[in-house]
Amino acid sequence: MIQESENPEQPKNWLKDSVIVKLSVIAVLILLLLIPSSWVQSIINEREGTQEEVMNDVSDKWSGSQLIQGPVLVIPYKKEVRILDSNKKEVVKLENQTLYVLPQDLQIKANITTDTLHRGLFKGVVYNSKVVVKGNFSKLDLSKLGIDLASIQYDKVRMVFSVSDLKGLKSNPVVQLKDQKLNVEPAFDKGPFDKGLQINFTLPKDEELPFSFSLDLKGSDELSFLHTGKTTDIEVTSNWTTPSFSGRYLPDTRNIDQNGFNAKWRMLYYNRPFPQQWINDDTMLTKKASEGATFGVKLRLPVDQYQKTMRTTKYSTLVILLTFVSLFFTELIRKQYVHVFNYILIGVAMIVYYTLLLSFSEQLGFNIAYLIASLATITLISIFIASLLKNKQMALLFAFVLSTFYGFTYILIQLEQLSLMIGSILLFIIIALLMYFSRKINWEKH
Repeated sequence: MIQESENPEQPKNWLKDSVIVKLSVIAVLILLLLIPSSWVQSIINEREGTQEEVMNDVSDKWSGSQLIQGPVLVIPYKKEVRILDSNKKEVVKLENQTLYVLPQDLQIKANITTDTLHRGLFKGVVYNSKVVVKGNFSKLDLSKLGIDLASIQYDKVRMVFSVSDLKGLKSNPVVQLKDQKLNVEPAFDKGPFDKGLQINFTLPKDEELPFSFSLDLKGSDELSFLHTGKTTDIEVTSNWTTPSFSGRYLPDTRNIDQNGFNAKWRMLYYNRPFPQQWINDDTMLTKKASEGATFGVKLRLPVDQYQKTMRTTKYSTLVILLTFVSLFFTELIRKQYVHVFNYILIGVAMIVYYTLLLSFSEQLGFNIAYLIASLATITLISIFIASLLKNKQMALLFAFVLSTFYGFTYILIQLEQLSLMIGSILLFIIIALLMYFSRKINWEKH
């Protein structure tokens, strides 16, 4: 009878005290906590998408990213073409042809003044820029192309250049062409650029053609240039302190400090995917520009709170795992039972940590938000463990352990280049500590 009354209790005690069962339950809890962790990541992606939409809306109403292309000389001429008529007789016909010529030298100086526009919690970078373009076209050298100088229509020559978003022009450009000033007009005729501006003039014979003009330009996010000169020199200065240089060509010199940046490029036409002059192909520049002839500077915000928060959530499983393992070891060493429900509460608190981080970072920035969310979570879990174990020293120990986990996570977020190495070293140290403390546990009794 005694054995029958004790038998029902044995499975219950075995289930409660079994290390394997407890570890299995903890493992299942960690896997289940991946679900709300993925929800948090979805919220971050949604908020980041909303920010991108707001930035696009700001750019649409202000002006988009600007790409300055050109200038290019568009020179029409007549070419004699011999064809056979209906009577099989050879006749000569004059056909309209177009010669495109790029500048011999091109110098561009751009001064960018930035501003930040806010839409609720979200913001985007816009700018005003004064762009000065100077250069010259050399004398026509048509011997390689087999064009007769007498066939050139000198009075119908155009100089065409382009600004990608014409809405950003704050004033009408005026081109200084040798000794005359010419007003710019939209280029409705078919030409080398989709959104071109042009001047019409009579081309001087057998002379170089210097030019200059200024662009008073609005834009957002990025200012880029197309390498069209045989020698192209670009200088960009701005009050923006976190530039990102884009395109195929990096600046030869750059200087970035707390007051802004200055960058200079110098390029030769050897690195350019199109020739100095060509015939008839009006898609040459637009087709080749995307293949590596554009470059410039991005003025976007530095790595924002959404990117950093997303990177932080990727360590959530590891932090929860290490916290649960630390609490489990505490159970075994102190021989105090912690209910599975308490593990769930601690895990949920560590998931809510990331929603705190996201919401506060939108208001206060990532660094302050990280401090607030970490202190709140560490304090909550430490007080909870103190009430469970009835031991303030263990609560302080757990506060130290969690502070270490969140501290190293913060370091990994900041050190993008060294994050893999630092993370690997951290995991190695943690495994070594687990090995050290696990040796004090008599596993045969559990």
